[in-house]
Order: sequence, then structure tokens, then C-alpha cells
Amino acid sequence: MLPVAVLIMLATACGSSRAPVTAHEFDEFTDRAREVAERWQSSAEREPWIAGFVPLRNLTLESDWGRMPRWVGRSVINSAWKLETELPAEVPAPAKLRWADKSTLNVPVLTATAAYAGLSKPKSFVDEECPAKGCRPLRVIAVARGEATMPSSRGDVRVPTWDFTVKGVPEPFRRVAVDPEAMGGPPRPLDRGIQEVSTYEVRAPTQLQLSYTHGICDTTYGSRVHETPEAVVVGVDVRLNDNVEVCNDIGKTDRIGVTLREPLGRRVVLDSSSGVPLLPRSDIRLVEFQSYDPRRS
Repeated sequence: MLPVAVLIMLATACGSSRAPVTAHEFDEFTDRAREVAERWQSSAEREPWIAGFVPLRNLTLESDWGRMPRWVGRSVINSAWKLETELPAEVPAPAKLRWADKSTLNVPVLTATAAYAGLSKPKSFVDEECPAKGCRPLRVIAVARGEATMPSSRGDVRVPTWDFTVKGVPEPFRRVAVDPEAMGGPPRPLDRGIQEVSTYEVRAPTQLQLSYTHGICDTTYGSRVHETPEAVVVGVDVRLNDNVEVCNDIGKTDRIGVTLREPLGRRVVLDSSSGVPLLPRSDIRLVEFQSYDPRRS
């Protein structure tokens, strides 16, 4: 059996020192990493994540609020929609989603009526009934098919939309037209854990750079990795300094490298703390989706 120092790879973060890793600490990480990898391999969330369509933003696409009249935001919060046009009744043909890597996926498309129902459904709270001061009806006067780009588990993807024109508003409200029944949901964290590693960048086929969060009084001793044919589980050895008695509860983001035995290829990178998959070079943290599912937005 190889010694622990050979089995575990520790890459030193900028400004940190290297500390010896005990067999117990190594075993703890290995056990956790195996649990994360096995859970992911058997999860119903895995196949949609790697081969389907998992949206990672609201299905009502974000508007350019800098161009909007002030009353529009309050009217949206209060769901003050008023339909003043006839919506197309026909069921559209399936659409083909396209990703940057040239992969595609055929998906069913909602009717304009179903998309409008998703756009105009009442919010969980109402600030004040419209019409009221600063609030007026959102008068929908036209609808048309469109396309937009949104983030997904497989990267940015072109999706069909229904675009609703509102009188007095300079740009349409856009609703993703893909049937939510054809979408996958965001993977849930294990044990409602904290996501330590937030994202990664591939620097070479076997070299990853991890971005991770830690306290300002912590010291980083190195990175850790566990590999399977389907996944790469990563973690960072971060510990509170022994001589610290009082520390402000402030987070800090750092980067650290990790070396793989084999090229990453199409394997999914998983955070060992939360168990969620990581997105390359992304500010989307799946741990924040614990009580949020874009399919129901």
C-alpha cells in the first residue's frame, strides 16, 4: 500500500504553507468523496444534467430594468397583467436546443396561452393592488415567437421564447417556451451542506484551478481530489488558525490548483462539501437552489 503522502495530492495556495495530512484526515476525505461520487452516479438528477436540459435561471427572462419606466417593476411585483390581444391557439412544433459544443436536443414547445399563464401567474405576495400610486396595468398588446440564450447545466443554450409586448414598455417580456415537463431540476446538496468549491477552470487536460470560499482567519493547506470514471470530486484543506481567538465572520475567495491522474474529459466535477456538480468559470452556485427550482419560476 502506498503511503498517504503519495496517495493524496496537495497543491499549495498562494500565501499558504503546507501541513502534513494525517491518515485519519485522508480517510475522512476519501470516505466523503466516495459517498458523493456514488450518490451522483445513482442519482436521478445525473442524466438530465449531462444529457438533458436543466435551466439555471428563471423561465421569465430578466429584463433590462435600466430601460424600463419606474412603474413597470411595481406592476410586475403585483402581477398587474391585462391581456388585450388574442393569443395563437396552435401547438408549436418541437424545437431544437443548441449548445456551444454543437450538441442538440429536441424539446416540446408550449402554446402562447401556457407561456402567458407562466408569465402572469400571481406572485406569492402583493405590495399593493393596482391601479395605485406608481402602479398600472401591464397591457399585453402583441405576442411573437423569439429566441434567447440562457445558462444551463451544459453551458449557455439557445432556447425558443414567447415574447409579449406591453404597451408603453420599450422591450418585450420574454418567457422560455420549452415545456417544463421536458426539463430536469437542479441537483440538491447532500446534508444541506455548504458549497466550498464554487467553480473551476481547466488549465490543461489534467490541471484544474479551483475557486473556493473560506474565512479570513483560515489557512489553506492544499487541495484534494478523488477520481472515478464518471466524476472528479474536489475539496480544499482549510483550517482555522490555532492561535486565533476572535475572528470576524467574513468570507474570502481564493484559487488553488489540483492535478488529476487522467484528463478531465467529459467527467463531472463535484464539490466534496455539498455534493453538487460545479460549472466551469461560472458564478452560479447550485447550493443556492436548495429551495428554488427554475421549472416552477
